[in-house]
Amino acid sequence: MSTISYILLGLITGLCSGFLGLGGGFVLVPALVFLFGLTQHQAQGTSLAVMVPPITLLAALRYYMGGNVKVDMAIFIALGFAIGGLIGADIVQRVPGPLLKKIFGVVLLFVAVKMITSK
Repeated sequence: MSTISYILLGLITGLCSGFLGLGGGFVLVPALVFLFGLTQHQAQGTSLAVMVPPITLLAALRYYMGGNVKVDMAIFIALGFAIGGLIGADIVQRVPGPLLKKIFGVVLLFVAVKMITSK
């Protein structure tokens, strides 16, 4: 794959993330697995590495400027997120790739059904 395809994937993921609040898990990870041939572990790690600067800084800033960030909540959630992310990244290293892919798919399916069936 070319640099242009990586940039296009980033653009699509960024649009989805900024517009719908989802990108890394919903768009980027599956694309990296199915279009770019990464393993599930590689896709998840790459997705996390991609999101750090642009999402947390630029998109969150735009939401903040629009009055749509609860800063008091975000600070504490971010603290828990950082600790949980570190623990999760350690645990996932021991999960076989095929099982991880299935777990990932079930979680996406559960969220999709919940979103579709809620009011």
